[in-house]
Amino acid sequence: MVEAVQDAGVIVTGAGGGIGAALARRFAAEGARVVVNDLDAGKAEAVAGEIGGIAVPGDASTIVGPAREALGGTVDVYCANAGVAFEDGDLGGTLDEHSWATSWDVNLMAHVRAAHALLPGWVERGGGRFVSTVSAAGLLTMIGAPSYSVTKHGAYAFAEWLSLTYRHRGIKVHAICPQGVRTDMLSATGSAGDLVLQPTAIEPEDVAEALFRGIAEDRFLILPHPEVAGFYQARAGDPDRWLATMNHIQQKWEAGR
Repeated sequence: MVEAVQDAGVIVTGAGGGIGAALARRFAAEGARVVVNDLDAGKAEAVAGEIGGIAVPGDASTIVGPAREALGGTVDVYCANAGVAFEDGDLGGTLDEHSWATSWDVNLMAHVRAAHALLPGWVERGGGRFVSTVSAAGLLTMIGAPSYSVTKHGAYAFAEWLSLTYRHRGIKVHAICPQGVRTDMLSATGSAGDLVLQPTAIEPEDVAEALFRGIAEDRFLILPHPEVAGFYQARAGDPDRWLATMNHIQQKWEAGR
């Protein structure tokens, strides 16, 4: 058991399935009191019923108030997990304004709004934990998914900023950056996901396990796929070589389509 989360009040957004449901189950198993949030009320209620949690369905951007009330007034851990992904290809065709606007709102601004609502109380009491489900796309990129890649970069940057700004005030931040995870979102990535993500895809429970190891070790960056660390170093060390390699993957994807 991880002592840091026993009896903690936890909110997990996008927890009706996939990574979010795995996180909710793991927090509950570790003794936390869990609010299960999802846009799909039926899915939120199903997971909450399974784990003895509390379902608070709705938009992740507006969840902090009612979820905090459901937890008796205190939130100890917030998991910003809700996300959307679009296979928007490239920018050579029609610009899909909807996918960009939705991605900005769900993948980034929902995190900002949650932090805005939580930070005053956390700073006052000197503690709180913000968990951001980012994706390896936030460290690297993803072919065929510009709106996802760019907004996940933003989510990672925001998590970094939170950590460097508030860690001396007792606030812990974790950024989870997996590659492929066997969820409905992976299925929705289409042929690009089949090429890049499916071969090394892991289970949602593996992501939850990686997070809890990171909590125990007090680590910011959580890499359920350890090889991502090497890719990240290669990207930083020689950007042109890394971009050339990614472009070869892009060409292979285009040829396969």
